[in-house]
Amino acid sequence: MKLWGGRFTESTDQLVEAYTASIGFDQRLAEVDIRGSIAHATMLGQCGIIPEQDAQILVDGLKSLLTDVQNGAVEFRVEDEDIHMNIERLLHERVGPVAGKLHTGRSRNDQVALDMHLFMKVALQQIEAAVRELQTALVEVAEKHRSVIIPGYTHLQRAQPVLISHHLLAYFWMLERDAGRIRDAFKRTDMMPLGAGALAGTTFPIDRERVQQQLGFAELYENSLDAVSDRDYLVEFLSAASLLMMHLSRFSEELILWSSEEFGFVELADRYCTGSSMMPQKKNPDVPELVRGKTGRVYGHLMGLLTVLKGLPLAYNKDLQEDKEGVFDTLDTLLPALWLFTGMVKTMKVREDRIVAALARDFSNATDVADYLVRKGLPFREAHAVVGKLVLYALGNGKNLTELSLDEYKAQSALFDADVFETVSLETVVNRREARGGTAKSAVEFQLQLAKQKLGLA
Repeated sequence: MKLWGGRFTESTDQLVEAYTASIGFDQRLAEVDIRGSIAHATMLGQCGIIPEQDAQILVDGLKSLLTDVQNGAVEFRVEDEDIHMNIERLLHERVGPVAGKLHTGRSRNDQVALDMHLFMKVALQQIEAAVRELQTALVEVAEKHRSVIIPGYTHLQRAQPVLISHHLLAYFWMLERDAGRIRDAFKRTDMMPLGAGALAGTTFPIDRERVQQQLGFAELYENSLDAVSDRDYLVEFLSAASLLMMHLSRFSEELILWSSEEFGFVELADRYCTGSSMMPQKKNPDVPELVRGKTGRVYGHLMGLLTVLKGLPLAYNKDLQEDKEGVFDTLDTLLPALWLFTGMVKTMKVREDRIVAALARDFSNATDVADYLVRKGLPFREAHAVVGKLVLYALGNGKNLTELSLDEYKAQSALFDADVFETVSLETVVNRREARGGTAKSAVEFQLQLAKQKLGLA
C-alpha cells in the first residue's frame, strides 16, 4: 500500500512505477535526508506538536538508520519511489507506527528541496577545495620554472615570447574567478526551504528558525511557493561548473598540443596517459582529451535544467525531479577532472631543450625591433613595414633576427645600430614588459605573490 494510496482504487502500473521512481539516483541523498528529518523531528517535539517521547524515538531511530546507511547496510526499493519514502519505510520497520508522525508539518516537496540544499552546500565546498588544490599546483610549477621562456601565440601562430610561469598563471586567475562563482552560488544555496509544506506552508505551529539553526543555514526562504519551486541555485551551480569545465578544456587543449611531438614543450607523467592497442610507440593524453570531451556533457546538463524550468507554473511539478541526475553527473564529472588536473600539473615535465629549439626558429621578437625603430624616430607604420621586409629576408636566408649581421639590418634601415642585438634578445623582449600583468620576471614575481596571498600561502 502506497503511503499516498488512500484515494486510489487500483495499483500503480508497473511501468509507471519504474518510470516515475527516483530512488535509482536520489539514494545518494540518504544521509542529508536523515539529517533533515532529525532536525525536523527534534523541532516537532520541542514545539509540542508531537510528544517529546515520540520525537526522541524518531531521532534515535533515524540516528541508527544513518549509521547503517553510512555502512552500506540498507536496501532501497523501487516501489517506495524515492529516498524519502524509503527512509520512512525503513524507520517504520525500526520504531513502528510512531514513524508516521515524522511527516507531520512537512511535504515531500519541501523535504526534497531541503535535501538538495544540504547536499549542494557540501558539494560546493568540495569543489572550491579542489579548485584551490589545482591553483596551488599551478603556483608550484610556475615558481619551479619561473625563468623559462616559451613562444606565446595568437591564432595559434607564434606571436611574442612569454614566461611559461606567466602562461600557467593565466589559468590560476581563471580558476580564481571560478572559485568566486562557486562561493557566490553557495550564498543562494545556503537557504532553508523546510516549513514550506507542499506549497502553502503548514497549519502546525512549527519553528522554522529552530530547524534553520540546527541545520546551519544562513537564511530562510520567505515565500513557501518560492521555497518548493526554486532551482535557481542549481542552475547557478551548473553555470559555474560549465565555465570551470570550459577553462579546464582550454587547458586540456594546450596540454594536448604541448605534449605532442610537434611541440614537445611538456611531457605528461605516464600515470596520466594511455597507450595504443596497435601502435607500441604511442603515449596518448587521454585524461585531458576526456576532460575536453566531457565539457560538452556539463554544458548539456545546464541547458537541460534551464529547459525543464522555463515553462513551469508555481509551485511543485514532477518535472522538478529532473533537477538531480544532471547535477549529480556534473559533480561526478567535475570533481575528478579537478583532481586529475592537479596531479597532471604537479607531475608534468617541462622540456626546456625542446622549448629552446622552438624559440630558435621563430620571430616573436619582431615587434620589439619595430618598437626599436620607433624609439629612433620612425613612425610605427613605417617601422612595421621595415621589420616585415627584414623578417622576409631572414626567412629567405634561413636565419632568425638574432642571427642577422648589423650590415643586414642596415640594408633595411640606416637607423639600426649595434644596440639592436640587445633588443632582439628574448630575455630583453620578455623583461621589458614590466607593467603590472605583463610577462617580465618582475611582473610575474608580483603575480606569484598575489596568487600566494589568495591561497593563504604568503
